[in-house]
Amino acid sequence: METVNIKINGVDVAAPKGSTILEAARFAHIDIPTLCYLKEINEIGACRICVVEVKGARSLVASCVYPVNEGMEVFTNTPKVLNSRKKTLELILSDHDRKCLSCVRSGNCELQKLSKDLKVENECLYDGETNNFEIDYTAAHMYRDNNKCILCRRCSAVCEKVQAVGVIGPNERGFKTNIASPFDMGLGDTSCVSCGQCIAVCPTGALSEKDNTDEVFKAIADPTKHVIVQTAPSVRAGLGESFGLPIGTNVEGKMVSALRRLGFAKVFDTDFAADLTIMEEAHEFLDRVQNGGVLPLITSCSPGWVKYCEHYFPDMTENLSSCKSPQQMFGATAKTYYAEKMGIDPKDIVMVSIMPCTAKKFEVGRDDQDASGYADVDIALTVRELARMIERAGINFLALPDEEFDSPLGMSTGAGVIFGATGGVMEAALRTAVETLTGEELKSLDFKEVRGVEGIKEATYNVAGMDVKVAVASGLKNAKELLSKVQSGEAEYHFIEIMGCPGGCVNGGGMPQVPASIRNFNDIRALRAKVLYDLDSSMPYRKSHENPAIKELYATYFGKPGSHKAHEVLHTTYVKRSVNAVK
Repeated sequence: METVNIKINGVDVAAPKGSTILEAARFAHIDIPTLCYLKEINEIGACRICVVEVKGARSLVASCVYPVNEGMEVFTNTPKVLNSRKKTLELILSDHDRKCLSCVRSGNCELQKLSKDLKVENECLYDGETNNFEIDYTAAHMYRDNNKCILCRRCSAVCEKVQAVGVIGPNERGFKTNIASPFDMGLGDTSCVSCGQCIAVCPTGALSEKDNTDEVFKAIADPTKHVIVQTAPSVRAGLGESFGLPIGTNVEGKMVSALRRLGFAKVFDTDFAADLTIMEEAHEFLDRVQNGGVLPLITSCSPGWVKYCEHYFPDMTENLSSCKSPQQMFGATAKTYYAEKMGIDPKDIVMVSIMPCTAKKFEVGRDDQDASGYADVDIALTVRELARMIERAGINFLALPDEEFDSPLGMSTGAGVIFGATGGVMEAALRTAVETLTGEELKSLDFKEVRGVEGIKEATYNVAGMDVKVAVASGLKNAKELLSKVQSGEAEYHFIEIMGCPGGCVNGGGMPQVPASIRNFNDIRALRAKVLYDLDSSMPYRKSHENPAIKELYATYFGKPGSHKAHEVLHTTYVKRSVNAVK
């Protein structure tokens, strides 16, 4: 790798050729602050917080976009630099709603931290005329509060460049500039897919999920309700970050322990329903292959992706698997099979889910998600909301003992746990489909070609004399690219997995928010995914069809995968939606 030699604050640094000053500074263990920069997504130098002095330059330069060159001398902490950053920050604060004590991001706000780091002592210094915006509550999953927006443009960059949706962007000009949908439409009136990636990258409290924790506390306190909870695979890989643990820490045992102490009657694992999904989806795939069904079969686990398909590829909704997502399958099973087994009226069961995904809040309200006559899932919470519940209840998370999920809906396999990583659904389905087709036990369960955080992955497997072509995409821009090739005939597959968020659920819009200073220089997706693959390799059962609880469920309730009863409870339908406000 070719390098260039520079000096940063008098220290010799060898940086890769083509690096920016911001990137090079990390080799000198210096973190230059930013408010707008997102690597490969939002490299615009607009906030001016990352300015530095360069010897010979006429003015301060934005380090996030300024390339290094041989012999360059850079100064990151001179009085001129620090004063400039502080003044810029004070000007940003002059048009910011500074209600930090009641803000959902208090204690985890990039603007708040920067104000402390730069020793802002008078946030009112430049107060004058301000903009005032109504908060937009129209979306099912989130709200937008432009009074806390700092115009960093991270949200609009992610929405357009990563998710290929583009329903938000800068409106008006000058002092009146604000981030909004075209024609000031409410976000809920656009073709927003509820993925929450905009929330994940927002540095302040301008964007947040709708908080449903009060509803959960109220339900738990109601003696007439049987309140149960399910947790998605990725939650155990991310929740610890909210309590100061390193990214990539498995906190499954403490998570279960915390949920019991919050008062849930039973603590179950969505991984059980992931195994159930595989049983139905693998059967559906084999049925389509063998009986001339619509191919490629496309997974339906990600509600953000499903909504995107309904808006942007409505003619391909027939390709979607009719399987409900694991969240909804679990709720449907809980209010039918579990309700009967326990002798509880489903109207008295409150099903709460803890998800890495904000689109789950939209999904619980979809039509055809009420197998028992009542909503399959009553309340969907993000990982962030669970962390707030734990803190509010005064539970010392780090001191908790490790406990196990309740049975029988807490039993799962390695195939279920890897659902949280991109490629995991595909790999889990292949483990079951291949053994079903061949009638032979797989020698290796690791389909490594579909693993990894790449946006699009392809593989061909020879199964029982047939070449099965598969593809995996995560992030909706990648999904758009892949499906456009399918539609044009440029590419042909039998089975496609699509996850709405880049990297899959481990990078979901409801996971703990990671500051850009960490996100820009660490692959948080890979760190969290490793938790799931490590769990998979250590579990006694690694194939969904080997899960004893799943076997019991089919033997005593559903009969077999794809049965009429299974379809009534575990499958759903889709709609073709219009596309509004798309740039």
